[in-house]
Amino acid sequence: SASEDKTLKVWDVESGRELRTLKGHTKTVKAVTVTADGQRAVSASEDKTLKVWDVESGRELRTLEGHSWFVTGVAVSGDGRLAVSASWDKTLKVWELESGRELRTLTGHTSNVTGVALSGDGRLAVSASGDRTLKVWEAGSGRELHTLAGHTDWVFGVAMSEDGRLAISASEDKTLKVWDVESGR
Repeated sequence: SASEDKTLKVWDVESGRELRTLKGHTKTVKAVTVTADGQRAVSASEDKTLKVWDVESGRELRTLEGHSWFVTGVAVSGDGRLAVSASWDKTLKVWELESGRELRTLTGHTSNVTGVALSGDGRLAVSASGDRTLKVWEAGSGRELHTLAGHTDWVFGVAMSEDGRLAISASEDKTLKVWDVESGR
C-alpha cells in the first residue's frame, strides 16, 4: 500500500498482518504496483521519483528520476521488464526496470497525467489525464495510437484487461467508461 506518510507497507493479505514498511520517498507515495512474480514493487511519488523495491527484504533497489513534477501512476509489464509512469508534468515515461534506464518519454496530453495501465504483454499503454481524455500508446515505439474522448471532467484512473483489448476509465464526471482499445471506441 502507498501512503501520504511517505512510506509503503507490505501486507500478508490472508491474515491482514503488516510484514514490513518501505522507507525512502520524501513526499506522498501516490501509487504502487507489484511485478507478476511478486518479487519487486515499483512506487510513484510526489517527490518526482519512482522507486524499485525488493518486496521480500524491503530493500530499495534503485530510484528512477526524470519527471519534473509529481509522479501519480505506474504500471509494470507482465514479464516485469518495463514500467510506464504517469506524471503531472503531462508526460509518461517508459523505463527498463533492471537498469533503471529511461527508454522514452510519451507526450501528447495537455494536462496532468493521472494514471496509466499496461496490457499484459507490455505492448500497449493507456493513460488517463486531467484533459478529460485517455490516450492509447504503443509502449515500444512511444507512438500515440488513439485519443479516447467522452468524459466531461478529469479522468483519474484506468485499468486494462489482461489481453489489452478493453480499458475502463474512471472520471470526476461520476462515470466509468469501457473502451475498445484497438478501435478507440
